[in-house]
Amino acid sequence: MPPTKQKRSRRRTLRQILGGVRRRVRRAAGRARRVWRRSLQLQVVTSTLVISMVVMVVLGVFLSTQINKSVVDSRTRSSASEAMADRLQIADALAPEVDDQAAKVADGGKMSANPLDDVMDTVTGSADDGSKKRYDVLILNEASPGQSRASGTVVPANVPHNVSAGVRRNVEKLEYGKTVHSIDRIMFSGQSQPRLTFVVGGVVHSYTGDNYEVYHFFPLDEEEELLSSVRLALVVVGLGLVLLLAAIAYLVARQVVTPVRLARQAAERLASGKLDERLKVRGEDDLARLANSFNEMAANLALKIHQLEELSQVQRQFVSDVSHELRTPLTTVRMAADLLYDAREDFDPMAARSAELMQAQLERFESMLADLLEISRYDAGAATLDLDSVDVRRVVLRAIEDSEALAERHGTRFDLRLPAEPCMAEIDNRRVERILRNLLFNAIEHGEGREIVVTVGADRDAVAVAVRDHGIGLKAGEDTMVFDRFWRADPSRARTIGGTGLGLAISREDATLHGGWLQAWGQPGEGSQFRLTLPRTAGAELKGSPLSLVPPEIEMRRTWRGAMTPVLLPASGDVHDED
Repeated sequence: MPPTKQKRSRRRTLRQILGGVRRRVRRAAGRARRVWRRSLQLQVVTSTLVISMVVMVVLGVFLSTQINKSVVDSRTRSSASEAMADRLQIADALAPEVDDQAAKVADGGKMSANPLDDVMDTVTGSADDGSKKRYDVLILNEASPGQSRASGTVVPANVPHNVSAGVRRNVEKLEYGKTVHSIDRIMFSGQSQPRLTFVVGGVVHSYTGDNYEVYHFFPLDEEEELLSSVRLALVVVGLGLVLLLAAIAYLVARQVVTPVRLARQAAERLASGKLDERLKVRGEDDLARLANSFNEMAANLALKIHQLEELSQVQRQFVSDVSHELRTPLTTVRMAADLLYDAREDFDPMAARSAELMQAQLERFESMLADLLEISRYDAGAATLDLDSVDVRRVVLRAIEDSEALAERHGTRFDLRLPAEPCMAEIDNRRVERILRNLLFNAIEHGEGREIVVTVGADRDAVAVAVRDHGIGLKAGEDTMVFDRFWRADPSRARTIGGTGLGLAISREDATLHGGWLQAWGQPGEGSQFRLTLPRTAGAELKGSPLSLVPPEIEMRRTWRGAMTPVLLPASGDVHDED
C-alpha cells in the first residue's frame, strides 16, 4: 500500500476510535444526567458533600493560617530575643575594658588575642539546659580584613539580599539599634535541600568606629514539621467529617425519600387504573399526614371516577336509546315529508317552500342521528373494522367524486396529486372513505372558494393522505381542539353545508381504530392542512408519515427566513411522528 494511503487509513482508523470514545463518553454523561435528575437522594447527598467540603476547606485554611501564624510568631519572637542578647554580648566583647582584662591575664594564656573568637564561642556554644544551640551566627566587618567570623557552614553568600541591604541602610542612617529579619529557604553548604530559616540582621558599632554586621540564622525545621503534621491532621479530620456528614445526609435523605418514593409508585399505579391503591400510614409526622392525604385523595378520586363512569354510561345509554327510538317516528315523518316534497308543485309558493325546508332539515336530522349512533358505538367499544387490502388512491378518487357537487356549488376545484404506483393498505374501505369525505367537506366549507390540494403518499410502512385548503386557517392551539365534538372555531359563523359538528370527531375515532393518526396544521391567513396516516399492515405500529404535516411551501418560506419549524403535537395524542 502506498504511504499516502497508509496515512489516510491510519487517520480514518484514529477518527473512528476517537468517534467511538466520544460516543461512549456522551452516553455515560447522559446516563449520569438521568441518574442525577431522577434520584433525589443522590442530589441531597451530593449537595451535602459539596457544601461540607467547601466549609471544611474554608475552616481548614483559616485554622492552618492561624496555627502557622501562632507558631511562627512565637519562634520569631524568641529568636529575635536571642539575637538581641547575642549582639549585646558581642558589643560587650568589643568594649575597651575587655581589652584591658585581656592584657592583664595574657600571661595565664586563658584569653585569646581577638575578643571575637571568645564571643563566638559564647554565642554559639551550649544553651542553658546543656544542649547545643540550634542557630548559627555570621559576623561581618568588611572594613577590617580578618575581623569576620562565622559558625557552622554559614558563608556571607547565605545572607538574603533584602536583609543585607536593610542592615546597610540602617548603618547609613546611623540607626544601629534597628534589626532586619526575613524568613527564606536557604541552601547551606553541604546540604542537598534548602532549609526554611529565620534570618535576623543587626549592627554592632565598636568604640573604634568599626561597624560589625551580625546575622543570626535560626532554622525552622521543627516548626515546619509541626505545621506539616497539623495540616495533615486537618486534612484527615476534614475528610473524615465530610464523609461522616455525607453518611448522615444519606441516612436522613433515605429516611425521607423512601416514603416519597413509595408515594410516587402508588401514584403511578393509581394513574394506571388501580384505584384501590393505598399507602401505609406509620406515625403522626408530616409523612404520615401526607400518606393520609394521599389515601383520602385516592378514595375521593375513585368515587368520582365511579360516578363519572356511571353518568357516562347513563348518557351513552340515553343517546343510544333515544337514537334508536327516534328512528321509528323519523321514518314515518320521512314518508310524509317525501309525499309533501313530491307534491310541492301543486302547493302555493309558501307551502312548497316549507316542504323543501322540511325535506332539507329532515336530511340533516337523519345525518345527525346517524352520527350520534356511530359515536355511541365508539363510546360503548362496539366499533369494529371490516379490513380489506385496498388501493388508497381509489378510495381518494371516490371521496372526491362524492364531494364534487358540493365543490361546484362553492366554486372550489381540486388539485389531485397521486403517486404513479398503487398504495395498498389493509383498511376498512367504508370508514376511510368517510374520513376523507369529512376532510373534503370541511376544506370546502372553510376554504373560501380557493383551490384544495389533495396529496397521497406512501412508504414501506405507511400510507398518508393530506387535504390542504387556503382558507381562514387555524389559530394557535386549535389544531387539537378541532377534533372535539361539536367544537367550532367561530361560533358566530353559520354552517354552510349543514354539518352536525361530529364529523371530525368520528374521523379521529376511525383513524385511531385503524391504529393511525389524524392530525391538523393551520395558521391564520395561510389555510390549514389535515393529514391522515394509516399503517399498510393492520395492527402495525406507526413510526412516521410519508407526508409532512406542514405544507411544503410553508416549510420553504420558513427556511428562507431562517426560522426554526415548530414542533406540532399530533391531534390524536400520538407523539411518535417523525416528520
